[in-house]
Amino acid sequence: MTPNEIFDLSGRTALVTGSSRGIGEAIAEGLAGAGARVVTHATTLAGAERTADKIRAAGGQAEAVVLPLDGEGAGRELIETVEDKFGPVDILVINASAQINKPLGDMTRQDMEFQIAVNLVSTVDMLECCLPRMAERGWGRVVSIGSVNQLRPKPLVPVYAATKAAQHNLILGQARDYAARNVLLNTLAPGMVATPRHADRRAADPQGFDAYCKTLNWMGRSGRSEEMVGAALLLASDACSFMTGESITLSGGTD
Repeated sequence: MTPNEIFDLSGRTALVTGSSRGIGEAIAEGLAGAGARVVTHATTLAGAERTADKIRAAGGQAEAVVLPLDGEGAGRELIETVEDKFGPVDILVINASAQINKPLGDMTRQDMEFQIAVNLVSTVDMLECCLPRMAERGWGRVVSIGSVNQLRPKPLVPVYAATKAAQHNLILGQARDYAARNVLLNTLAPGMVATPRHADRRAADPQGFDAYCKTLNWMGRSGRSEEMVGAALLLASDACSFMTGESITLSGGTD
């Protein structure tokens, strides 16, 4: 197979959760550029449609769905909604997440429950719903967007880090169960990436934030959302046909 063929996603449908901005938006555009029909997702119609419109303007195929992921059964509802409207989900990119920056002693129960609901419970729901269906069709890819915090948790994000570790644990277990049926699950774990999530911190102290980013990795800078696309495309395509249950770290080099 040629490189173009091995990364070609023509005829595949991809759902990218949390794709209104940042890493999710970049991955959605990248998958569409490889030929996938992409379903963008956000908690507001304006956010989901904005990314879908960008994909269409570039000549790609895109649809948009709206659903908060902190409600009971929300992950299952999302998969079922997408498949009822747009057909089977071949590629699931689990990108939507909740991150509350507080030391553990300041974390309220509501803070904790919200992060667990969005990051972990909805992931369980989505996997329970979509994996058997992928297995029946004999092809599926799940790309879970984790974090360097899943292995090296920072004190400011204790619950977020714990949910990301648990999320990869789920990916690892299900990868073992579904490997023989060509349903492959992997994690992409970014380091610090300059996304709108960090915009307030940067705006409050641009010099201090840039100085902080220089200490985080060997490259001495934050990553860019588009730098996550290549690895995501690898994990979403036939290029990873002999790879499952792994975690790829994109962090600029860290010890």
